[in-house]
Amino acid sequence: MSGPATAQPRTAEIEAHVDILMHGAIDLHCHSGPSTMPRLVDHQAAFEQAAAAGMRAILFKDHYYPTGPFAEMLKERFPGRATEPIGSVVLNNAVGGLNPYAVEHALKVGGRMVWMPTQSAANHIREGHRKVLLATKTPMRKPTAITILTPHGELLPEVGEVLDVVAQYDATLSSGHLHISEIWPLFDEARRRGVKRLVVNHPTYTVGASFADLKELAGQGVWLEHSICMFVPGRFQCFGTAHLQDVLKAGTLAQSFFGSDLGQINNPTPVEGFRELIRLLLNLGFSQDEIRRLTGDNAAEAIGLASNARVAVQTFEQAV
Repeated sequence: MSGPATAQPRTAEIEAHVDILMHGAIDLHCHSGPSTMPRLVDHQAAFEQAAAAGMRAILFKDHYYPTGPFAEMLKERFPGRATEPIGSVVLNNAVGGLNPYAVEHALKVGGRMVWMPTQSAANHIREGHRKVLLATKTPMRKPTAITILTPHGELLPEVGEVLDVVAQYDATLSSGHLHISEIWPLFDEARRRGVKRLVVNHPTYTVGASFADLKELAGQGVWLEHSICMFVPGRFQCFGTAHLQDVLKAGTLAQSFFGSDLGQINNPTPVEGFRELIRLLLNLGFSQDEIRRLTGDNAAEAIGLASNARVAVQTFEQAV
């Protein structure tokens, strides 16, 4: 894996391309506030910045509360904006964990994505034993570890109840910070119960997925979202350009997309992160059609928005 990349050059020609490619981009992983965690922008500021850049949609994620009411408020407050604000719910301790009641309420009020546990996931807690992951402004109660499996490796009954609600409301299911070993049985059961859209976020960070896993997941139609914050300059950058191309080759351009995973202090804003990623992809030789797929078209399909016609991507996959 190559080392972290530096900030990409900004010529007038590159910036013109970036401006064009920002139109229609979709961020399904925005960490704006208010939050118990330090945030650089709030939901309204993130939404207005996305709208100013011509983005098609932005999904708000908070580890502790459903964000749908904020999305609904923004739709009412800014009725003429082409950018769509989207809510979500993360099944951590704060909403009762694997709680179908919380899921149903969140999906009735502006939510379109249900995330499995993140901060409360047993896998996340194990990963954080050497460092603090997702630090809050002030100390809070330590999370109680959530797993979706019984000691015999079977899904807990309440997981099935959650999946039934996700299917009923035609929402998207994210695996959150579960381990890849938990994701396989979860997604098998989700399909069986009628869930149509499945997402694994930052699969090679915390989740523990290998390149072989990415290939298998993509072959099953699972969407693979990679976090922009891990590839562009900022305090969370941990991967270089070689890793970026490796994950896209393994997971295919047909099933991969990028979400910002930004909004925290001392980082780029979500819009700035998208712009930096597009510069990076342009300098790596990706075509405009490929970049549109990775920054908008695939995300539209993953969240259930009407998508533009899918474009051919064999050029990249044959060249890598």
